[in-house]
Amino acid sequence: MTATADQSSFRNAMARFASGVTVCTTRNSDGVFVGFTASAFSSLSLNPPMLLVCLQKDAECYTAFMDNDAFAVSILAHGQSDIARRFATKNIDKWHGTPVTDGEISGLPLITGASAHCECWVTERVDGGDHTILVGLVERAEVSEHEPMVHYNRRFGYFVEEEVSPD
Repeated sequence: MTATADQSSFRNAMARFASGVTVCTTRNSDGVFVGFTASAFSSLSLNPPMLLVCLQKDAECYTAFMDNDAFAVSILAHGQSDIARRFATKNIDKWHGTPVTDGEISGLPLITGASAHCECWVTERVDGGDHTILVGLVERAEVSEHEPMVHYNRRFGYFVEEEVSPD
């Protein structure tokens, strides 16, 4: 099977899918925290609680996520676009100025002020073209009252409830 859509039109089509924005974290073999921004993230199962996130194979932190059996996910809140951009940028100190707390289960950094956090154990790594799909069993999840950030058409924003007109 071969792809028929060119990369540009596929990328433009996917940009029209509104999604939340997450920062995924783990530690490398030296114990140093690493992380990346992901919008390719989804719940997978309620019983047991599982999620998935897609990691680009040429990401700086790729080896760390392949070697570590734990990772954490922070679902970013409205107003955290600077953090999303920072963790999507290569060759910078992503942690400088990033407020974090330690995960209760994993000890991995969780982004302070995020709308939700999940601490996970890797159950599977699945090849997905130029990405690897990390499947995580959620050991702990928590939510806050912060509104989520939304990514749409290469921009960040927030959720606005659609007004339903009476019939």
